[in-house]
Amino acid sequence: MTYIILTVAIITEVTATMLLKASNGWEKWAFGYGAIVFYAISGMLFAYVLKHMGIGVAYAIWSGMGIALITAASVVFWKQTFDIYAVLGIILIISGTLLITSKSAVVFQ
Repeated sequence: MTYIILTVAIITEVTATMLLKASNGWEKWAFGYGAIVFYAISGMLFAYVLKHMGIGVAYAIWSGMGIALITAASVVFWKQTFDIYAVLGIILIISGTLLITSKSAVVFQ
């Protein structure tokens, strides 16, 4: 259950970041306020996750998967380009996240 909540927290954080980009520096304020709502939800969910998972591992998963998803979403929604370095970086991030999650003894408190 903790991983499901962490997944939802990551998705809401990525959604918030995409909304913040869509706000265009708060010129489109509705997107900015939407970002605040999604960041708040994400923070509350992540706080719950930290009750049940070590902070180092939880944050590694949170940040790594967030970076990978934001990079992919930026290509889809903002037409940003992917180069070989971005692809390799995402592969390394996902590999590291899987390694930490599957093999680390410090995942759960």
